[in-house]
Amino acid sequence: MPEVSFIKPKPATMEDLLKAHSKSYVNCIFELAEAGRRYDVDTPVSKRIVEGALLIIGGVLEVGRRIINGKANRGIALGGGFHHAGIDYGGGFCLFNDIAILINDLRKRRRIKRVLILDYDVHFGNGTSDIYYSDRDVLFISLHQDPRTIYPGRGFIHEIGFGEGKGFNVNVPLPIRTGEKSYLYALKEVFPPLAKEFKPDIIVANGGSDAHFADHLGSLGLTARGFFEISRMISSISEEICGGRAILLIGSGYNIDVLPYCWYALALGLIKADVKAEEIEDFYPPPLHPWRRLEEVKRILGELKSILSEYWSCF
Repeated sequence: MPEVSFIKPKPATMEDLLKAHSKSYVNCIFELAEAGRRYDVDTPVSKRIVEGALLIIGGVLEVGRRIINGKANRGIALGGGFHHAGIDYGGGFCLFNDIAILINDLRKRRRIKRVLILDYDVHFGNGTSDIYYSDRDVLFISLHQDPRTIYPGRGFIHEIGFGEGKGFNVNVPLPIRTGEKSYLYALKEVFPPLAKEFKPDIIVANGGSDAHFADHLGSLGLTARGFFEISRMISSISEEICGGRAILLIGSGYNIDVLPYCWYALALGLIKADVKAEEIEDFYPPPLHPWRRLEEVKRILGELKSILSEYWSCF
C-alpha cells in the first residue's frame, strides 16, 4: 500500500469563496443561512450546511496546495464536487463550487496554468462548465447521463465552449442503461487522447457513486469495480503527462449501501494500491444481464469527435 496521510482541514474563508463567486451571491447564501431558508427546491441552506461546505472546501484547498508544493503527488477530498454552483448561482445541493475555488486558488498562486477537469458524476456539472466556458486553459470533460432524462437538463455534445474556450468543453452524454463496459469504452476514447494532447499541469476529477447501477437517482450501469477502473486511469494518465498530480473530489451517491464500496474503490484506484480490479468488492453482485448500449455510445462518440476534430488533432 502506498504511503497515505490524513489531513484535518480548516474551513474555507470568505476570501476563498470570492475566488469563484460574486460577492452578492455569497452574501445571499449567508443571509439565507441566517434565516434558515432554501435557495431553491433542490438546495436547502442553513448555518450547519454552510459550515459543512466551508470545511469541505477547506479540505479541497489544503489537498491542492500540498500537491503543488510538492508534499504529495495525488490527493482525495471527501464530500466535495459541488459542480452545480456557478459564479452567481447555486443548485442541485451545491452552494459553492469547490472545483473552481481550488483551480482559481492554484492559478492565482501561479504554480499551475493548464487544468484538466474530469467530471464523471451522473449529472452534468453545469456550474463548472459555465465558469470555464470561455477559458482555453481549462479543459472540462464530462461523462454523464443523457440530459433529457436527468437534472440539470444540459450537457449536450454541441455545448463545446465559447470564444477562446471553444473546443475546451467536452460533453459525453450517455443513454440511460449504459453498461459498465460501454461507459469505460467511452472514457478511454475521450479522456486519454485529450489529456495527452492538452498536457495539463494537474488533473482535477469529481464524482462519487451515483453512476452505479443501483443508485436511486441515476440510470447508468457502473459497479464498484468500474469506479476503481476510472480512478486508476486518472492516476495512470496523470503520471504520464503531469508528474502524477491529480486530485479526486468524491462526494455524490444516493444509495447508502453501495456508496462506501464505490468511494473506497475510487480511493484505491487513485493511490494505485496493489489490488486487482476483480478483487474489488461491491454491496450487490454484478447484474446477471448487464446493460450495454455500446452501439449507441459509439454513435454519440462519432458525432462528438466529428464536432471536436476542428479543435483537436487526436480526433
